Amino acid sequence: MSERTERIALPCPACSPDVELVHEILSPGGQATVRCTECGHVRKTELPEPSTVERKVVVSQGEESFSTSVEAPAEEQLSVGEEFLVETDEAIMTVRITSLELAEGRTDEAPTDDVKTIWTRAVGNVSVNVTAHPKSGAHDETYSFTLQVPGDYEFVVDEEDELSGENFTVEGIYLRDDATGYEYDKLDYTGDTAVAKDIKRLYVRDESTTAWSAW
Repeated sequence: MSERTERIALPCPACSPDVELVHEILSPGGQATVRCTECGHVRKTELPEPSTVERKVVVSQGEESFSTSVEAPAEEQLSVGEEFLVETDEAIMTVRITSLELAEGRTDEAPTDDVKTIWTRAVGNVSVNVTAHPKSGAHDETYSFTLQVPGDYEFVVDEEDELSGENFTVEGIYLRDDATGYEYDKLDYTGDTAVAKDIKRLYVRDESTTAWSAW
């Protein structure tokens, strides 16, 4: 969540002393330097403190979830996919918004003032589900496992990796619904890359040198 936008509505003593106009914040601080976007007048002024509201946050982490709260600017626009920090008794966590609950239902975007509950999932450290098959290509002998990795860990299609005692080559990446910045929800071309926090499931080829067994 942003601490302060780069623009703010203020009266301008030069061209609009009674009506607020958009001003650019050139230099923040106790006495900020601002410029009126209508007439270009530059001055120093004390910026008003934004009003804040406390909102409930539900954090999903693997199979578990817990509730906490955050203070956020009342008029800040929240949206699904946005990430921010929450502080708990145990740790400070990075979370990603998965849904915004309003009085009349859920939405993907809304100002904080209208939101009752912010639904999120932890993305600092994540679990990635993996489906693997042996080098022989026998897909009826596939098996599954789960990797625990940092949320920003990168997986690349057709690159070999070794994690948690598993040696494998990534063949396909299925993305989560809240992943942004990707053209498709499935990545399977050589060099396609995704970070762990965006991944719903990895499909890989087992590269173990020992005799392969699903057991």
